[in-house]
Amino acid sequence: QVHLVESGGGLVQAGGSLRLSCSAVGNIFSITAMGWYRQAPGGQRDLVASITSSGRANYADSVKGRFTISRSNAENTIYLQMNSLKPEDTAVYYCGTDAQPRTSSYTYRYWGRGTQVTVSS
Repeated sequence: QVHLVESGGGLVQAGGSLRLSCSAVGNIFSITAMGWYRQAPGGQRDLVASITSSGRANYADSVKGRFTISRSNAENTIYLQMNSLKPEDTAVYYCGTDAQPRTSSYTYRYWGRGTQVTVSS
């Protein structure tokens, strides 16, 4: 089984910064892409940023230039540095990954429980 452990959410004023982290733990054979998604109240879960095992990053247009995703393959951990935060960044942020557990030949999508990010104006 694979579990994602998230940390780093909280309350911050507009213009401030937060850093999220997500570690994949468990009986893992391989991990492909890892990423951060967010879901605002009444909204759908949208991609914020993702990163491949080779380090290629992809960002939503709304966060380009403000957020930076990075990855430690050795630790199966990703980070999301969020700068110049805006009230519209307020959402529950979820870590997601496509991983193959050692007990299976298949790759599955796993989700963390989510961490709240609130940006006050």
